[in-house]
Amino acid sequence: MTGLDRRSDAVTLPRGPLVGFATGSLGMGVWVTVPGLLLLYFLTDVLAVAPWLAGLTLLLPKIADVLLHPWIGHRCDVEQTRRGHRRRLLLAGCVLPLAFAALFAVPGGLTGAAAAGWVAVFFVAGNLLFAAYQVPYLATPADLRIGYHERTRLMAFRMVVLTLGILVSGLLAPLLAGGDDATRAGYLRMGVMLAAGMLAAMVVGVAGIGRLLRSAADTAPPHGPGGWRALAASLRDRQFRWLVGAYLAMSTTTHLVLAGVPYYAEYELGRPGLTTVLVAAFVAPALLVTPGWLAVARRIGKQRALLAGQAAFAAGSLVLAIGRPAGLPVLVAAVAVLGVAFAGMQLLPFSMLPDVIRAAGGTERAGTYTGVWTATEATGAALGPYAYALCLAAGGFVASTAGQTVTQSPAALDALRYGFGLLPAAVMVVAVLLQRRYTLDGAARADAAG
Repeated sequence: MTGLDRRSDAVTLPRGPLVGFATGSLGMGVWVTVPGLLLLYFLTDVLAVAPWLAGLTLLLPKIADVLLHPWIGHRCDVEQTRRGHRRRLLLAGCVLPLAFAALFAVPGGLTGAAAAGWVAVFFVAGNLLFAAYQVPYLATPADLRIGYHERTRLMAFRMVVLTLGILVSGLLAPLLAGGDDATRAGYLRMGVMLAAGMLAAMVVGVAGIGRLLRSAADTAPPHGPGGWRALAASLRDRQFRWLVGAYLAMSTTTHLVLAGVPYYAEYELGRPGLTTVLVAAFVAPALLVTPGWLAVARRIGKQRALLAGQAAFAAGSLVLAIGRPAGLPVLVAAVAVLGVAFAGMQLLPFSMLPDVIRAAGGTERAGTYTGVWTATEATGAALGPYAYALCLAAGGFVASTAGQTVTQSPAALDALRYGFGLLPAAVMVVAVLLQRRYTLDGAARADAAG
């Protein structure tokens, strides 16, 4: 890091702007959680979409993100250079709640492929609007004149509020949709009500970013927009590649688990209402353990702390593969272990990203690097549900409409359980192997200490 970065470790961000910035994650948490939790189930068990088609419906719109997110990152850097801020993209992203509500407003006459088409269109629109908000939002830490540990503190505030958004939306969404008797009308009601909360939180987040920039903006003059040369440089950045590769595996795994929760609750545990319990067990620990992850990262570094979280996630997933014979308390406890690990896997990589950006040259590349990062996250968000849908299809899972009772075969039930347990453990092992190749953290930590 530069001398400026070392001096920045003395900067402490005010609590008010931190809370305002973090509030934006409430709205983002709804978009990250609810489609990942309910959209695959909504397609297969309410709209009668075959599992293979439902998986493609969630996967194909995300392919566009691979191109859209880096392009938005490029535009983000252009905005920063020309205007001195990234606010216009943030405000455009505040339209996201409309796309979210439309996602679940499928007309009553549409089922099967036609319903899948409706969902795909608004999923594409929503992903684009989410990127417009997420990329400049996550570029903010690299725009600030703060150091190694303060970046972790900033993201810890964000993580706590994001967790609150994930928890509240994850608990409310199934209930608002109708619980065990979810209907199209229930999903529409859920979409509209959560969209209103999203909008309020995202607007507050825009204001919070403005206050942060006024209190600790990087005073170094920009060297011009990063452009496509900055994109090429980010892809050549060895440290960034290892971090992104590991995060792709982590994102895939966590979204796979979220997509599998409703199926695991209904078909393995025999009680659809346990979806809420499992979501709470997965998300709620983060509200308590995020300060602990912050302390661990300060003591042993972000890299070692993250490796510990990844290993814990893999171990908890193996317990879930046992299924009902393990007993409900054990299974809920295993999900809670996943939740503790999930908190670390959200806090630590996101605080390591600005470390990489600063080491690579500073704020003029922040949007481009962040665009690649969020494209990776979006890819994982698509691959996770798709991988689980493939498990269901391979086991012969039978789709149905709301209110229809279907008896699944033993092969389908086995595929459902192993897809929820063994597959996440295997993918998380890949994340560990990739993460071990990242070596920047030791130098960044030593530089901050010096």
